[in-house]
Amino acid sequence: MMSPLLVTFLACLVALAQGKPGYGPGEQDWGYVDVRPGAHMFYWLFYTTANVSSYTDRPLAIWLQGGPGASSTGYGNFEELGPVDLYGDWRSWTWVKDMNVLFIDNPVGSGYSYVDNTAYYTATNNEIALDLVELMKGFYKLHPEFETVPLHIFCESYGGKMAPEFALELYYAKERGEINSNLTSVALGDPWTSPIDSVLAWGPLLKELGIVDHDGYNAIQEAANLTAQLVEEERWIQATYQWGNTQWEVMKASKGVDFYNVLKVTEGGRYQRHLRLSPEERLYSTMVKFDLDEDRTQILEDLMRGPVAETLGIPSNVVWGSQSGSVFDIHRTDFMKPVIHIVNELLEKTPLKVGVFSGGLDLICATPGTVNWIAKLDWSRRSEYLEAPRNAISVDRILEGYQKSGGNFTMFWINRSGHMAPADNPAAMSHVLRQFTNFG
Repeated sequence: MMSPLLVTFLACLVALAQGKPGYGPGEQDWGYVDVRPGAHMFYWLFYTTANVSSYTDRPLAIWLQGGPGASSTGYGNFEELGPVDLYGDWRSWTWVKDMNVLFIDNPVGSGYSYVDNTAYYTATNNEIALDLVELMKGFYKLHPEFETVPLHIFCESYGGKMAPEFALELYYAKERGEINSNLTSVALGDPWTSPIDSVLAWGPLLKELGIVDHDGYNAIQEAANLTAQLVEEERWIQATYQWGNTQWEVMKASKGVDFYNVLKVTEGGRYQRHLRLSPEERLYSTMVKFDLDEDRTQILEDLMRGPVAETLGIPSNVVWGSQSGSVFDIHRTDFMKPVIHIVNELLEKTPLKVGVFSGGLDLICATPGTVNWIAKLDWSRRSEYLEAPRNAISVDRILEGYQKSGGNFTMFWINRSGHMAPADNPAAMSHVLRQFTNFG
């Protein structure tokens, strides 16, 4: 039996252990966890650069991207909240300065994650969640010092479907004694949690902003209402294609508005480029490639397939993003299904803090649609939330947004922000992070 002094000494060694140099500043670690035979999920951990005696003094934040098929290690890291941007410049607002950040390429086939055979892709939201639980089991085996560190799950877009079920399955696995984890909260960013509520909000939002006229609004609503009918009939594949048709009506009526930030400068003939794309290419480019301009898309691809892959020692047979299209395709049957019932279960059956943050300039997951599906939540403390006041978020005397809390649920409205809230309004997001993680 080890003496108490030796136990303390070994614990200190674990707490002081560091990662290794990676791509960009600070200590890092990365690797693969085989979540199933033939399914290899990649993670990239950035240890906090905060001035603390041990990185375990700060929480661990998971970041899940959308799509499905978009890469957290690529888009989330270099476009939104990692320590360096797409051009190698250091970010002052990176989350890493306040906490440890774990980017996960999920589902398998996204980013650097890959499958040996098409039979190993996930096809449902629950399968995605179970794979993520297996990823965390493997991660904790490699990094047991994080088992007691508060864990917070953050996500964006389609992540708003994946993260709630992941959090729920991780909580239940913890309750069954299958995993040790200090899971504390889950926060959904500009979420695709109830797809049809998002789609039905497009026309009204664009009309109120003056981006489309009545004719454009009517064309968008007609397409959106047909999408809603297909969802009601649970004709999920047809609903996904009709969602794409509704996007096309938006592009035509607006002459190329940006789906991720309606105030972003775009080329006047931008929608004409989409005209040359097949319906499948339009779907994929909007949800997986983030509708970035062609130059940024190519820069990110070159970065991830070149310097980053070389630095991290990615196997030569793995090409970043090469399986993302297949990931999106196989989830078409699940794409338009809501997961409001999962959020209900999180609120009713777990002690986890649950939140939503939404940028007011986002179109793809428009805030009015998000407010509408939140109103459909049905848990025992629902009235407490609905009757709560909406308070201002003020940072350095600047109005950055609003928040409303009741029970274990909080909604954040983020001003001057589109879909990528961490990059668009870092001050407001710092407030959200502090509210959920209490870092420092």
